[in-house]
Amino acid sequence: MSISAVMNNAVSGMQAQTQRVSATAANIANALTPDYNRLATDLTTLPSGSVRASVSPSTNATFADGSNVDLGTEMLDMIGAKIEFQANASAFEAGADMWDMLLSIKRD
Repeated sequence: MSISAVMNNAVSGMQAQTQRVSATAANIANALTPDYNRLATDLTTLPSGSVRASVSPSTNATFADGSNVDLGTEMLDMIGAKIEFQANASAFEAGADMWDMLLSIKRD
């Protein structure tokens, strides 16, 4: 796998986690909205190694207050998205460092 492919995969991972955070933020903001249906984020790994996120309303049962949002679950999702974003950012930085090293070798 090339350095640029690794970096592209890391970028797709960061973009997927950004979508996950957006869906989670919408869920938290609408937790008390009657009849609000929680947004679920599904992550799919593509054959290239990149990641795709798709956001859709969940099919879970509605809670007594009219919403199916559990704030504990949303906070765990937010923490998970943060950790996964950081992992992808580290992979991207490693790729960038490799490019820098290759360029410095080429110049010498």
